[in-house]
Amino acid sequence: MQIRTGSRRGIRPPAIGLAWLALAIGLGASGRLLLLRPPAPQLILLGLTVAVLVAGARIPALRDWAFGLDLRTVVALHLTRFVGAYFIVLYRRAELPFAFAVPGGLGDILVATLAAFLILSGPPTTLGRRRIYAAWNILGLLDILVVIATAARLGLTDPDSMRALLRLPLSLLPTFLVPLIVASHVLIAVRLARPADRSSG
Repeated sequence: MQIRTGSRRGIRPPAIGLAWLALAIGLGASGRLLLLRPPAPQLILLGLTVAVLVAGARIPALRDWAFGLDLRTVVALHLTRFVGAYFIVLYRRAELPFAFAVPGGLGDILVATLAAFLILSGPPTTLGRRRIYAAWNILGLLDILVVIATAARLGLTDPDSMRALLRLPLSLLPTFLVPLIVASHVLIAVRLARPADRSSG
């Protein structure tokens, strides 16, 4: 799988991503997220997601980098969704509600498992593989949107039930990982629809 690290205008998306991750870790470690009350956490997630999508669409260097990635590299991001197993662990510890942890956790585990098989199957260079990639992408997007909606609903009605999402390591979900996951689903959909991506991975 090929990863292009350089881009025009001096912008290096991997470096920017690492800096963002470091800021998200620092914010989670500071405990400041625990001071937030709804709808602030939900707005942070929404704002970051929109920011990633707008940046990818409006900044040529970032767009070129994203469109130059092997699609299997993009799919590999979704292996992080094995974090769903930790949701279930926290439910058993009574730190997350069933309505979020179990359905969301199992859904994420399924999407991550299918992502692993997708990566091993090869790039979407044939019509059959493109259809499989597209079907997985739809499933993965629906799953993450349901997880986001459930977390928002429970967070608004019972903020204390979702406080685990405001502490490390799960605080990285709203402040870093979930915006990237949503944006990656959009990227995959756009690239699968492009003729230029139908003959290369």
